[in-house]
Amino acid sequence: MRKRPLIVLSTVAAATLLLAGCAGGAAPESSGTPSPSASSGCLLNAQPGATSDAVVVDGEGLDAKVTVPADAPFADVERTIISKGDGDEVVANDLVGVKFQIIEAATGEIVDSSARSDGGEASVLLDQNNASLFIAALECQPLGTQVVLALPGKVFGDGGTAKVVYAEAVEQLPEVATGTPVDPTPGMPTVKLDDKGAPTVTIPDGDAPTETKVAVLKQGDGATVASGDLVVVQYLGVKWSDGTEFDSSWSRDAAPAQFQTTGVVAGFQKALEGQQVGSQVIVVMPPSDGYGANEGHELQKESLVFVVDILATTPVQQQQ
Repeated sequence: MRKRPLIVLSTVAAATLLLAGCAGGAAPESSGTPSPSASSGCLLNAQPGATSDAVVVDGEGLDAKVTVPADAPFADVERTIISKGDGDEVVANDLVGVKFQIIEAATGEIVDSSARSDGGEASVLLDQNNASLFIAALECQPLGTQVVLALPGKVFGDGGTAKVVYAEAVEQLPEVATGTPVDPTPGMPTVKLDDKGAPTVTIPDGDAPTETKVAVLKQGDGATVASGDLVVVQYLGVKWSDGTEFDSSWSRDAAPAQFQTTGVVAGFQKALEGQQVGSQVIVVMPPSDGYGANEGHELQKESLVFVVDILATTPVQQQQ
């Protein structure tokens, strides 16, 4: 479904910030990055320290004033709990609504916040494969907990600068489409859902599509997906030729997937952009809008069908 790896547009983009070294890969390693804790069950298990304890927070949410001491050492990744919530515990791969600010330590400037999200609350997937900073901030704490996360510049690679994250996971978000069912569109594949919301697709008789068509199965009423947004979805992909599955988030323990709309094949992008969160859509596409341009790809000559539950969308902060 993806045509290329995602591009991180900004080191302070809410859902694309990565803690270097936490998930391996090419990111620089940091001796200050916490290691997964087998005993606690937390992936990173960031602990309080001299810097995170010294950060002063006056107020809460987007109105909070966060003050970072000028002499804060920023030796390690540190997390201090400001106030404890009373909701369910937040764990990796949860989809949660988060209010946050990211502050440049040296200047006190707010370089990113959930203010740019619909209603001032960002939808964040705590993707354990990407070691998001929000895992370090929010994991293994109950909903409603307010935290300060101190991040030394070294976790952002060469030339990185120290930052402080003030965050609160406000609510658990649905991991299936919750919109109102819509009557099926004639000629499109039919979809049945099991009791967990996982779809099964039946391909109609007839020729494969010669152009991409999108139909709404459930109509949501949330934010509208714009081009380049970072989206969170559940999806199933099958071949038109024989109906066999070739990709599915449902087959990976129903863990939602996250990516930019511009980082997937054209037909999938067309299915997402302009739709509202909470919607479920079905898209059929010819090879030209799928993998037709990928010489040697196993799906190069296949027409494809995707069923997509649109769970969240977040505008990606552009590079300054």
